[in-house]
Amino acid sequence: MVTRARARAALADLAGRLERLEGPDGAQLFDLPGAPRPDGAEPAPPRLMAMWDSVLLAYADRGRVLPNAYRRTVIRANGDVLPTLLVDGYVAGVWRPVAGGIEATAFHPLPDEAWDGLAAEARSLVRFLADREPEVYRRHGHWWSRLPEATVRVLPGG
Repeated sequence: MVTRARARAALADLAGRLERLEGPDGAQLFDLPGAPRPDGAEPAPPRLMAMWDSVLLAYADRGRVLPNAYRRTVIRANGDVLPTLLVDGYVAGVWRPVAGGIEATAFHPLPDEAWDGLAAEARSLVRFLADREPEVYRRHGHWWSRLPEATVRVLPGG
């Protein structure tokens, strides 16, 4: 747990190396100078987010990424945060490694382009996991038996 005072001190130490931006509601944001930033009209690419990913944990307003309708499904009562499908910047489902690839569970219908992007992510992830424990989330498998009705696809790893 990093306190606000320590975070502010770290940002102050980096003052000459960060670009200051104004966010929605006038909040001060920081980024690397010259880093690419989409204009906001471009859709965010589909992503497979890890279990307990900081994108879901670090926001004061998780609704910017996690629709309220999916919150109790993704963030479990004991604090587990399931690995998620991110489509156009929002949680659209969950995923887990299985034999042959990645099992993706979408909570609502996804366009073919989103499935194609998730399949590319799955291929990359399976290559990354090749020398590691392939079922890293196995002990959390009981959560999948409690998921709502959804579209489930196995995205091949090869």
